Amino acid sequence: MSETPGEKTLAPTEKRKRDSARKGDVLRSRELATAAAMLAGACWLKLSGPWLLAIITTSLTGSLSFDRSAISDFAPGALLLGALIAVLPPIMLLGVVVAGASLVSQLGFGEGRWLPGNLAPKGSRINPLSGLKRMFGAQGLIELGKSLAKAVLLGTIAWFWARSHLHALFDLARAPLSGQLESGWEALSSLLFALTFGLIGIALIDFPIQFVRRFMRLRMSQQEVRDEHKETEGSPEKKAAIRQRQRQLAMGGLQRAVREAQFIITNPTHFSVALAYDPLRAGAPIVLAKGRDEKALAMRELARELEVPLLEYPALARSVYFTTRENQVIREELYAAVAGVLGFVLALKRGEPRDLPRVEVPIELRFDPEGRPDPQAA
Repeated sequence: MSETPGEKTLAPTEKRKRDSARKGDVLRSRELATAAAMLAGACWLKLSGPWLLAIITTSLTGSLSFDRSAISDFAPGALLLGALIAVLPPIMLLGVVVAGASLVSQLGFGEGRWLPGNLAPKGSRINPLSGLKRMFGAQGLIELGKSLAKAVLLGTIAWFWARSHLHALFDLARAPLSGQLESGWEALSSLLFALTFGLIGIALIDFPIQFVRRFMRLRMSQQEVRDEHKETEGSPEKKAAIRQRQRQLAMGGLQRAVREAQFIITNPTHFSVALAYDPLRAGAPIVLAKGRDEKALAMRELARELEVPLLEYPALARSVYFTTRENQVIREELYAAVAGVLGFVLALKRGEPRDLPRVEVPIELRFDPEGRPDPQAA
């Protein structure tokens, strides 16, 4: 069965995911954020219980203790303000812990992106029609179902918790104040942890659903994949123009090097090396330029145009190519071989006809066209 043009059946590319993330479409789960906030809050209350209980006990003891000065200078506002100031630091710390846990959970699974643009006012958020569409559309029905399921689950957890704790809570009236606070705190902590485990279960179900929904939103058609590839790699015409420009720049540099060269040794088809010897510049011949394949061909064409001697010494060309970088002197082991070629070239310039010299390349500096040592290379 052939694919319908424009049908989005292909997995999203990494570029598609990055672009959507920049626009705010990242992997997020409200249930995960709620579970993380509840877990952090419950853990903080459990750990900081003695500290907060001591503050509450001190505040209640001071509020319920009366003497002559309390009767003559009765100031309930000051007592209430003192109690609020005493419990404010732990409550504020609790808020910071809960907010931090929620933020980390969302940024961690949302590729760490913070998008200030989401805080900008948008008309669609206050548009009644858009609100009704969200409420009664498919997304709204899904969220309603999730909310009902969450309410049923958490209500069931709370009911089972109440069955096992209410009798003990009713007996707190006969216990001293410190015992009442401690038992009540333990009961509250156990309820929070029970609800937290329920929320974690909901998050474990919701997170894969959000992953699949985002994947489905970002699916691409074959045309979109082709367009993205063309945008990323550039059109064939643009790539050809870039290659042409690069070739021109390379030829410009090669032309200067070949013009300065005294001779060029070749493979003869795969490698070309341009050399020159200037005693004032260095004590040995220098490699002005080297290349293989297309660059080697360009060097040979320039040499013919500029009437620079071209000499075919395959083993020597490969040896110099693989052992010497551009603008460096050749290896000492190659002095004798290159000197023989240089002497031949200088004799030609003086008009002294000579036979092409035979050169010997040391066995350890012989290479095949792939740069592997080859003692049999010639």
